[in-house]
Amino acid sequence: MRLLSLAAAASLLLPVTGLTPTRAASRPQPVDHALARDVKVTVLSTMLAGNPNRGTGEWGYAALVEVDGRRWLFDTGARPETVLKNAAELGIDLSTITDVVITHNHDDHTGGLLTLRRAMQAKNPAALGRAHVARGIFWPRLNANGSDDNGLLKDRAAYEATGGVFVEHAAADELAPGVWFTGPVPRTFPERNWSGARVLKAPAGDLEDNVPEDASLVIDTADGLVLVSGCGHAGIVNTVTYAQRVVRDAPLHAAIGGFHLFNATDEQLEWTAGKLKEAGLTYLLGGHCTGIEAVYRIRARAGLTRKNAVVSAVGSSFTLGKGISALSIAS
Repeated sequence: MRLLSLAAAASLLLPVTGLTPTRAASRPQPVDHALARDVKVTVLSTMLAGNPNRGTGEWGYAALVEVDGRRWLFDTGARPETVLKNAAELGIDLSTITDVVITHNHDDHTGGLLTLRRAMQAKNPAALGRAHVARGIFWPRLNANGSDDNGLLKDRAAYEATGGVFVEHAAADELAPGVWFTGPVPRTFPERNWSGARVLKAPAGDLEDNVPEDASLVIDTADGLVLVSGCGHAGIVNTVTYAQRVVRDAPLHAAIGGFHLFNATDEQLEWTAGKLKEAGLTYLLGGHCTGIEAVYRIRARAGLTRKNAVVSAVGSSFTLGKGISALSIAS
């Protein structure tokens, strides 16, 4: 598959800058590429289960992304069997999906990759056989004991042994018309959304592990940008700012996924919600590490309602033109 590189991403190791105001995207700017028209994102792994006997919650994240007839598995959850079982209970067939998006190396997003690849490969040899990742995802991460904690590095050889291929992106790439993989996101604002507990063995030397490979999907639509994030270690505001620069300077129509705000301070949440409001946020389906309280704080600060800003659950979904289906637990 030929990937259309837009521009080289900024250095992964650039220092963050001050809180310089950014211009709010008040209306979509002219389009010089195709827009996505039919968009649906369905959550397959997060903390809550949406309906009785239809899915199991876990500390992890995964989603099915469907755009104009194309489908991607976005992250793979934490436990090996969770996404496999949840998809089956939701009546979703993953065997027809060829491409996986892995947002970063942590095992609560990569834990199901091998199990899913092997199970679906039995039905379709090409199923889940191509995994899109950002530059830096395979760099070692040392814990306090000196052991490597990279959740994906240990599974790389096993995945490739099944015939799977990792496609490493150093820049923003258009995977399909209107569907963009950000690659590494420049840290324009000092959103510290990582623990710092590990040492990153980068080509430039040993550094604090700020998860430099953290990447997201951005879907460009006539209503604005739809952001799908795994953990948002790069920062949701940084990611939106970058998307508006490299994809299109358009409002943020929807933000879906994990944004690592569960332990954010009141000041951080106030600032983040304010920036999202400036960006034009209309829908928020926050799950995983976003935090329940954080979703409610952003909802209030951004002027949203319980219909368009909810805590995601397994089986909950966002559909372009229809909004959020929250299911029983979050309705």
